[in-house]
Amino acid sequence: MRSRIKWIAAGAAMAVTAACTPVDRGFGEAYRYDMAVQTIDPEPVYDEDGAKPGDNGEKAAKATERYRKGQTKPVQRESATSGVNSGGGSGPN
Repeated sequence: MRSRIKWIAAGAAMAVTAACTPVDRGFGEAYRYDMAVQTIDPEPVYDEDGAKPGDNGEKAAKATERYRKGQTKPVQRESATSGVNSGGGSGPN
């Protein structure tokens, strides 16, 4: 009987405490930010030399012709690490 009263008192205390918790006005802000970031730009800015919507494909035709003739630029390799050993395991000990 005594333990039952303790459980009832604990439940009542939790209910009263939960009712006093303030609502965070920023709740959901990260979600709204992520949605805004992924929204398509209604007035995009294009590079001067880049392809734009409505182009006639002349650049693509020239690029294809350069590819077929073997006149493309060689691929440059880039490293994703700074060369510092992180101490990661590379095999069994």
